[in-house]
Amino acid sequence: MHHGTLMTRRAWGGLTLGRLWRSGRLERWHGLLLGVVTLLGVLMARWPDPFWRMTLFLLDGIGVTVGVTLISFALILVVGLLGGLGRVARAPWLRTLTALYVDIVRGIPLLVQLLFLYYAFPQLLHQAGAALSLRFPGWGLAQALATLQFSPFWAAVLGLTFCYGAYMTEIFRAGIEAIPRGQLEAALALGMSRPQAMRVIILPQAVRVALPAIGNDFVALLKDSSLVSVVAVADLTRRGREYISAAFIPVEGWTLVALLYLLLTLLVARLVSGMERRFQVLERS
Repeated sequence: MHHGTLMTRRAWGGLTLGRLWRSGRLERWHGLLLGVVTLLGVLMARWPDPFWRMTLFLLDGIGVTVGVTLISFALILVVGLLGGLGRVARAPWLRTLTALYVDIVRGIPLLVQLLFLYYAFPQLLHQAGAALSLRFPGWGLAQALATLQFSPFWAAVLGLTFCYGAYMTEIFRAGIEAIPRGQLEAALALGMSRPQAMRVIILPQAVRVALPAIGNDFVALLKDSSLVSVVAVADLTRRGREYISAAFIPVEGWTLVALLYLLLTLLVARLVSGMERRFQVLERS
């Protein structure tokens, strides 16, 4: 037992944090993550009430935040891809329509879009459904519109998708336009159709070009998901506000919420960074 302990000390004795940092095996991300985890651990161990008790209370809110972010991001990728293709389409009306969508959405704050979608948009649908019911009695669609209700969760997902889809449209457009046009012309000369050439030749390269920007949008989406608390979504921010209001601990409470968001953001940023490196390796091979 003593011999094994001595060997372990000899093996790890020289692996100090400083040497790992200088050798390149310890990145800045590791140090920051270790610092956040250590700080959270110290706070929960030293002051279990409120930090540990509040963390347990916030677990379901963390799950909602992650769920809203992941579902929204999957839909944002679809909207952005379709919008990016529309931005480079040959049809002028389609280019104009997608450009109008991007310009309008980017000119309105996300918070205003969420409030409009949750509070005002259902009222518009109800009025439209009521008008259609009078004109077309018994029509199922009119009755559905007149009684349609948005759940807070899906209203938040729809709002984030609608807003971030415009930014993702520009990211995909820039990625597609970064590919030399000669590649598309060569594919068409070889007998490929334009959709086939876009799917097989252009889009795979465009995704690799746009991946860093896509990753940045993912991180920004996670942080902006805190805004969905204004439409009654029980995410991390809203659950934190509920606990803080009941316990009257604004300093401790918002410090914990901020650290938890920082921890989630660091993990997401690491995931994105790993995906970027993997794509770079595949591109070299």
